[in-house]
Amino acid sequence: MNLNFKIRTLVLICLIFLGVFNQYYSQTSDKDGFKTGADRAELYLPLLKNKTIGIVTNQTGLLNDKTHLVDFLVKNNIKIKTIFAPEHGFRGDADAGEKVKNGVDVKTGIPIVSLYGPNKKPKPEQLKGLDIVVFDIQDVGVRFYTYISTLTYLMEAGAENNVEIMVLDRPNPHDGYIDGPVLKKKWESFVGMHQVPVVYGLTIGEYGKMVNGEKWLKNGVQAKYTLIEMQNYHKKKRYSILDKPSPNLPNDKSINLYPSLCFFEGTQVSAGRGTDIPFQVYGSPWTKDLPYQFTPKPTSGAKDPFLNGKLCYGEDLSSYSKDLRELNLEWLIKAYKNYKNPEQDFFLKNLFFDKLAGSDELRKQIIAGKSEKEIKFSWKTDLDKFEKIRKKYIVYKD
Repeated sequence: MNLNFKIRTLVLICLIFLGVFNQYYSQTSDKDGFKTGADRAELYLPLLKNKTIGIVTNQTGLLNDKTHLVDFLVKNNIKIKTIFAPEHGFRGDADAGEKVKNGVDVKTGIPIVSLYGPNKKPKPEQLKGLDIVVFDIQDVGVRFYTYISTLTYLMEAGAENNVEIMVLDRPNPHDGYIDGPVLKKKWESFVGMHQVPVVYGLTIGEYGKMVNGEKWLKNGVQAKYTLIEMQNYHKKKRYSILDKPSPNLPNDKSINLYPSLCFFEGTQVSAGRGTDIPFQVYGSPWTKDLPYQFTPKPTSGAKDPFLNGKLCYGEDLSSYSKDLRELNLEWLIKAYKNYKNPEQDFFLKNLFFDKLAGSDELRKQIIAGKSEKEIKFSWKTDLDKFEKIRKKYIVYKD
């Protein structure tokens, strides 16, 4: 009797845990009829037949059965001339900012051309002979995550060289809401090319429509743009991701916290690169009043992490269970107030923080001691203006 009770208790705990987890980022079952763009082959295969194509993808370009899109297209006799690799590479194993090399895909023999480093925009000779370039990458819906910048350069090159761009759409884990400071034009860079908030509430396919429709490409050119929409996708649901979008976003929790914690990349505080839980912790050697301790060390996803080998004090957020639908500035402000190193400013000297934030305003507000509520109120006017633009390009229901 006692053993049976223990077994029932254990099963109950497991069921409760699974229920909480599924509320956090739920796996949509087949009966819901959800499909990514990649799983709607009946829509795109006829458009690719007898065409010569390029493809921009990485390890996330998977069908529901875990078949890679490149392998699926080859099996269906689609002629792929070139694979274009974004930041982190075709197989997704390069560090953030690490140079991605050209090469050949061992499995298919298809040449790989890097779209990271000095060659962020496909050159005319790299597009020569292509009818269509297919874009299929799992994005995370955050302005400074560079896959939307890669899509922008691809669309621009496609428009200039009369090559069609086809996007196979995928879920946005931060869909259905907008938040954060809107980027100012002066601070445009590869980690922020457009005047949008940190979280912009559009799938990558919708985002491409916006870039095209608002004529944000260089010289106002517009690409021939085809969107393969998802089936039965809802913007406020959360969908499981088949593979990690980059080495330091290994799971749903890191993705959930990423928009709030990535600001630390512009400071003297580690966001957990070089740990088992990147973007789930933060800390530095100079925030000793914070309780959690960790030491960044080289990992496969961070070969030389920031503050490598130094004991850091901060917070462990890996048990944070809330599905964030807003930016949390509490951790950033707390780290700033606890920072005690008279020899170094909290913010990095290259002011990369301003590029992430989209202007110097957030940095100045934190230095001035503004509260989270005051800072967020200052975003409202710009967010309201952006929302009017965003609404024009929404494809999916809430």
